[in-house]
Amino acid sequence: MSSFQPQFRVALRGEALLTSPRYNKGTAFTLAERKAFSLVGRLPCQINTLDEQCKRAYAQFQTCETPIRKNSFLQSLKDQNWVLYYSLISRYLREMVPIIYTPTEAEAISEYSHLFRRSEGLYLTLKDQDSMEQDFLEQIKDRDIDLVVCSDAEAILGIGDQGVGGIGISTAKSAIYTLIGGMDPSKSLSVTLDVGTDNADLLNDDLYVGWSHQRVRGEEYDRFIDKFVQLVRKYLSGCLLHFEDFGVTNAQRLLQKYRTSHSVFNDDIQGTGAVTLACIMAAVGVTKSKLSDQRYIIFGAGSAGMGIAHQLRDAIVQLNNFDESQANKLFYLLDKDGLVTNELMMTTSVRAELHPFARPNAEWHGVQRDKDGKIRLLEVVKHIKPTVLIGCSTSAGAFTEDVVKAMAVGCERPIILPLSNPSRLVEVNPKDAIDWTNGKALLATGSPFPPARMPNGRDYVIAECNNALIYPGLGFGAILAQSRYMTDSMIIAGARRLASLSPALSDFDDALLPDFVEAPHVNFEIGIAVAEQAIVEGTARVNWTEDQVRDEASKK
Repeated sequence: MSSFQPQFRVALRGEALLTSPRYNKGTAFTLAERKAFSLVGRLPCQINTLDEQCKRAYAQFQTCETPIRKNSFLQSLKDQNWVLYYSLISRYLREMVPIIYTPTEAEAISEYSHLFRRSEGLYLTLKDQDSMEQDFLEQIKDRDIDLVVCSDAEAILGIGDQGVGGIGISTAKSAIYTLIGGMDPSKSLSVTLDVGTDNADLLNDDLYVGWSHQRVRGEEYDRFIDKFVQLVRKYLSGCLLHFEDFGVTNAQRLLQKYRTSHSVFNDDIQGTGAVTLACIMAAVGVTKSKLSDQRYIIFGAGSAGMGIAHQLRDAIVQLNNFDESQANKLFYLLDKDGLVTNELMMTTSVRAELHPFARPNAEWHGVQRDKDGKIRLLEVVKHIKPTVLIGCSTSAGAFTEDVVKAMAVGCERPIILPLSNPSRLVEVNPKDAIDWTNGKALLATGSPFPPARMPNGRDYVIAECNNALIYPGLGFGAILAQSRYMTDSMIIAGARRLASLSPALSDFDDALLPDFVEAPHVNFEIGIAVAEQAIVEGTARVNWTEDQVRDEASKK
């Protein structure tokens, strides 16, 4: 990234400047600036460097005794001084990202109405949609917006429907785009789409600050979402529109509806799929095999699970020259009703997007079923001998000792990815997976875990398969190239670049993905790969060649 420090002509003075988080520098204002902007007498006389301000702020952060108090402190700092907020977190990335993002942000969102102090972002409510265009234009007036992050908050961070509190995940995602993707925070817009809530605790809470109404669905919901998307397309045609934490019945459907008419990205589907793809690419690099050589079990067929299935399938089609139907046959999906088979499709209301992955009934004659006639995980593992086992079910402990040992019997280096968040919902503790496979497993998790001791005495570093390792770079690349769309091949290009940076490729017992503290550098590289691909396939609006992308990216 460029080290160039921009200068601004600012019309604000005095108290107005000190209360503007974008321009406020606190005690870092120089004497000349204090005189020019009528700040002498409004600040203590001592002038601090940014390093000194960060030292003070970190000491204050350390006095906060619980994660939620630390979250509140950082939110307050963000409300006062953007430069200090982003500088502080950048210096303590590993420590502070879990505070402003998952897992702590989930608690902050669940308590949003009780912690509310100051509005942040754009609140669009279905009951007030008649003024939506006016409200939207007020928010973007005189602003150059590159990124819009929106959520309807139906499926927040593993805690479900959180109503208007969804603004918290939109602002958290936007902050990660800045911290890790290097994007200007003044060029992002965080939006909550308040369509009501089915969360009884919120509906019965007299302090709830959102629309206290049952969640609206169906055609009325679709019209509201479409009205918002069309405003984005009309007034912000060059921006990236990021969908976040939409429910399973809407996430994939909305992505497919809009991705061919605008640059649209859904992190729960595409980000989760992309980082998992990169992780598995690194793992097959260790095993000296190909994506198309694997047998995949995906345990949990919600938005994340389907995003992973689609991303892996599309990569196999593109990179290994399979057709789509061939690639689908490599996957075995399980949801709450067990293995998704043709028989299950006929007897339950399984979502249409699962149909291409349904297994033929003839494959399962003689396989043991439970008392409800369902085929459960252990029997699938025993029957197909998978090489890759992915968990996104939030079913804690689902990868039992029997399951893991059965997988290890049929596979020299089983690839096991228990990705559910938060850590208390993980399908298997990685330490147990290492023990049960005698150190053979290649592992990554969705939450941070300490290293696991291997039989040879070495510590195996557990890679964190965190979307934040890739989605800021995907977004940065699309925005850098001013791409008309976020295509599958752009996402695959980003995943390939991430996989190429895997420590395990130089040491087979090292982590499958780079350390999170390297995320800014990693995402810069991902952004370059994405922008290059956009230029190659003709979706970019910029008039650069591939060879110019790195130089142009370095100027940002």
